[in-house]
Amino acid sequence: MVAFASTSSYRARPCYAGIAEFSVYVARSRRGAGAGLVAMATLLEAAEAAGFWKLLSRIFPENAASRALMAKLDFREVGIYRRHGKLDGVWRDCVIVERLLGEAAD
Repeated sequence: MVAFASTSSYRARPCYAGIAEFSVYVARSRRGAGAGLVAMATLLEAAEAAGFWKLLSRIFPENAASRALMAKLDFREVGIYRRHGKLDGVWRDCVIVERLLGEAAD
């Protein structure tokens, strides 16, 4: 596998039905070659066609490559969750990114 991008549900309440969380993964050997851009562009098209009005995710602050990819795809950074998770026993902050789709983007 070279790359994939996927969505998952955001919240169960009906008012959030058009929002999805997303993940993107690129194999280490293929990073920097555009595979993440292709995967995310395909995901954006599919999400909009499926009726989603927003995609969102969280990125570790030091992940410059992912943050640059999201900026290239017109995601905006909307805040930071402090101590949002623990990785290897260490508290980690996360940058929140979002992109509006369809009529919400107009």
